[in-house]
Amino acid sequence: MNHFKHFTKGILQENPALVLLIGMCPTLAVTTSAFNGAGMGVATLFVLTMSNIVISAIKNWVPNKVRIPIFVVVIASFVTIVQMTMEAFVPGLYKSLGVFVPLIVVNCIILARAEAFAQKNSVLDSLLDGLGMGIGFTLALTTLGGIREILGNGSFFGMRLLPENANTILVFILSPGAFIALGYLIALVNKLKKSK
Repeated sequence: MNHFKHFTKGILQENPALVLLIGMCPTLAVTTSAFNGAGMGVATLFVLTMSNIVISAIKNWVPNKVRIPIFVVVIASFVTIVQMTMEAFVPGLYKSLGVFVPLIVVNCIILARAEAFAQKNSVLDSLLDGLGMGIGFTLALTTLGGIREILGNGSFFGMRLLPENANTILVFILSPGAFIALGYLIALVNKLKKSK
């Protein structure tokens, strides 16, 4: 089987946030800006890729009865690394993401990929799957955050695009705006998939 397929499918064909619709809690909660979306995406990308590699490498030694607790311990170890690194080097982002950083441990994307893919495939395929799914998730969160930031605040990655006194659509910074923007993004992805 072509190893590269495991990498590319997570970017658009099986994008976790826009196609599979898993990991919705951080997708909707932290994407008030492109920077927050990118930060959460990169954190999830790291945890997903590293946990996929480790779970695939140890799968033959893990008893079936305790595989889920072991998966959670592996994932939690990488989340702790991300959490401590963020707190040390990007405290503003860490504070902005809040409780959603430690909640990466129970993110459906990571547990689903560990259970459905990493425990059944080679380390290389699991690495590529983690990278593809993680990049797809990061792109989705950054795009969603960018749309919400531009429409709701008039800026992109914190840089002003519109004058300070320009009218913006406040609802996009609020929770309902996340649902509206996500709905349009999902519709666009579905349209792109059908046109192929």
